[in-house]
Amino acid sequence: MRPGGGSCTPKPRPCWPPAFFHVDCAVTLRRLSCLFVMEAGSRYVHIVGVTAHPDGPWTTQQIRNFLMDLGDRAAGFRFPVRDRAGQFTGSFDAVLAGAGIEAVKIPPRSPRANAYAERFVLTARTEVTDRMLIFGERHLRLVLAEYEAHYNGRRPHRSRQLRPPRPDHAAAGLSQERFRIGRRRDGQILQLARQR
Repeated sequence: MRPGGGSCTPKPRPCWPPAFFHVDCAVTLRRLSCLFVMEAGSRYVHIVGVTAHPDGPWTTQQIRNFLMDLGDRAAGFRFPVRDRAGQFTGSFDAVLAGAGIEAVKIPPRSPRANAYAERFVLTARTEVTDRMLIFGERHLRLVLAEYEAHYNGRRPHRSRQLRPPRPDHAAAGLSQERFRIGRRRDGQILQLARQR
């Protein structure tokens, strides 16, 4: 420990994997892509944008908007772990470098290197997009915004002891009291009494 109580090693800053997933539109039969960013430490998800044409300039603009929305919190992020998709261009890395953030590319053909993002994609598909018909880009934005609020504020996460990333309500107070159940031979409950 240094004099003054601080540690010599700096506190690690969280990483955030930006990634895409696609949703097929039921009416227009178009494939829509969603860009999202997840804070790996807290599992907090930011839905950054939805488009039918995810190219390099669009992705760069969306990450620029995301960094502006973060404001001073952007300095708390160390590096985004991203895949080698064509949407992440040199200008994308330049925008991050301008904010003092170093982009790290995962090795080719290794989806486990971006496991948090892959797990969110599976969760979003099984809980939302596979259960409803998406009518267009605007509808997908609305659905994902609602799911983002649920995922970040209400949905329990096993890795976080069944707590959401940033709860928007008080946790239910579960009683630690134990009860003794008296039963008859046929299985019916006779009495329920507190154990002391």
